[in-house]
Amino acid sequence: MTGPSTNPVRPWTRPHDWAEVVLGAVLALSPIWLSTDTAAAWTMVVLGALIAIDGLVSLAMPGMIVGEGIQVVLGALAFLSPWVMGYTGFMGAAWTSWIIGGLTVLVGAAAVPVASAAHRMAGQH
Repeated sequence: MTGPSTNPVRPWTRPHDWAEVVLGAVLALSPIWLSTDTAAAWTMVVLGALIAIDGLVSLAMPGMIVGEGIQVVLGALAFLSPWVMGYTGFMGAAWTSWIIGGLTVLVGAAAVPVASAAHRMAGQH
C-alpha cells in the first residue's frame, strides 16, 4: 500500500536540507555584519544564495540526488573562496566562509544516503 501516510518521501521535511538553507542564508547575509571588500561580499552573497536555493530545491524534491552533490561542490567552493578570491585578510569573512563551507560539505555528504533512499522509494511507486 502506498499513500501519503506510508510514503517516507515527503517534501519540506528533511533536516539536512533545512540546515543547508540556513547555512546558505547566513553566508549570503554575513557581509551585512562582517568587514569585507567587494570581492568577498559578492562571493559570499552569490555562494550563500546558491547554497540556500539548492537546499530549497532539495526540500521540494527530496528524491533528487544531484542536489546533494551540488551542495558538496558549493560548500567546497565556499571553503576555498577566501584563498581564491583573496579575502583571507578579512578574518571574520574568511572564517565564516571556511566554517559555512565545511558545514555545507558535511551536511550535503550526510544527506546523500537520505536522498538516495528517497529516490529509491519514489521509484517504487
